[in-house]
Amino acid sequence: MNSGPLITGPMGTVGPTTTSAERLAELIGADTLHAPMYASLASGIQGLVRDGRLGVGVRLPAERELAAALGVSRVTVSAAYGRLREAGWADARQGSGTWTQLPATSGVVAAWVPGGERDGTLDLSYAAPPGPPEVADAYAQALTELPRHLGGHGYTPLGLLALRTRIADRYTARGLPTTPEQVLVTCGAGGAVSAALRAVLDAGDRLVVEHPVWPNALDVARELRARLVPVSRDLDSGSGFVTAVHRAARQTSARALYVVPDFSNPTGATLSEGDRRSLVISMQQQEVTVVADEALADLALDDQESLTPLAAHGRPGTVLSAGSLSKAVWAGVRIGWLRAEPDVIARTAAAASRDHGALSLVDQLAACALLDVLDVVVARRRVQLRAQRDALVAALGEHLPEWGVTVPPGGQSLWCRLPAGVSSSVLVDTAEQLGLRLATGSRFGAGHAFDDMLRLPFTAPVPDLLRAVELLVAASSACAGRSPSTPRRHLV
Repeated sequence: MNSGPLITGPMGTVGPTTTSAERLAELIGADTLHAPMYASLASGIQGLVRDGRLGVGVRLPAERELAAALGVSRVTVSAAYGRLREAGWADARQGSGTWTQLPATSGVVAAWVPGGERDGTLDLSYAAPPGPPEVADAYAQALTELPRHLGGHGYTPLGLLALRTRIADRYTARGLPTTPEQVLVTCGAGGAVSAALRAVLDAGDRLVVEHPVWPNALDVARELRARLVPVSRDLDSGSGFVTAVHRAARQTSARALYVVPDFSNPTGATLSEGDRRSLVISMQQQEVTVVADEALADLALDDQESLTPLAAHGRPGTVLSAGSLSKAVWAGVRIGWLRAEPDVIARTAAAASRDHGALSLVDQLAACALLDVLDVVVARRRVQLRAQRDALVAALGEHLPEWGVTVPPGGQSLWCRLPAGVSSSVLVDTAEQLGLRLATGSRFGAGHAFDDMLRLPFTAPVPDLLRAVELLVAASSACAGRSPSTPRRHLV
């Protein structure tokens, strides 16, 4: 039975078909429960299903066992399970207990992708900006160029040569000489990261990951049955992170490292040029393959100098580099790429073609047009994100001054420390009831971690961000035991 990622250390795992009372109690956190206890418990379980930490179709522990693990009465657990069944988040099966499920109208897909749109809900559960006008122009141009490709079969297993050439040229301009043969076009950065991890990991291999970490990397590790070795990283880690990765890789005989060198999601942490060199040399010496997720590399917001790709500091094959247009341009353009040595590209292309055949030729033609104007798009995007970041930081400082907010030098989100005693899971559930959808902090952790943190993307327009702070003020009041009330004044 596939029971999810194997996490080195005391954090444990959650399986896809059953979960123990002790594990569920750890995920919920007994100290986060509040009156009425049954409603708080139901909310906690619902939140775990919503953000993917507890799968759909998982059998919940027996009432008596969970009550003992949480230190509550069996009546409380029974009432919580009943509330989940009434709301459609669980189902009782004759003779086999209570199982998790999704309500038909939840808009949740129980994976790290946005849920469906809902009227009146401000969705900041993902970090993705609106599309610029160049996207429509690019697709119009793609359609004008499509007829000259119709005489062929339309399959491009490696990706359109014109697109791979443009991607290779951008790497070369950044200080990493690259040929089209070293580029594989993928379905977004997620496709590139997945392809890279599949190329280097076997079941049971140890994978060092920055912590907190982009959730999709955890999902791929779950599928591959990798053993996760989390290494703490934040804005102030600097060379300390490199030292910790070196030690973790050496002590665990790790096979690979997953890292976001530029403006890590969610912390915004960036590796300096010196730290990049030290990290790659360290991994090279230990024969650890680095998977570098560089999807956010273009989003420096404070006029910093551009840094070289991680792969520029190591021997060929030491680093596999993933990138995409989804962060700098628009998530609706599902074009990403993997930069690696030709033998790795050939292997991953063969595996990818078995999964999905080939990518849309129209999308690839549009990506060519977008890469031709990418510098213009990125320059405007940086101005927008900088203004939105600063507005969100100012609003949080004024209206939620007890929150710990560190300003990142780039990227798309703030990683906020919540006040003592405030649970991210409870806050997110409360905020959604008020019309604000967010991701829990623990979605970015391996195991039960970061329930005291919250990611706030600043990819939405300023009025929406100010409205989000307004709703967070109300949600925070409700979580503190007070009834949510209409804010005293609007922030817009």
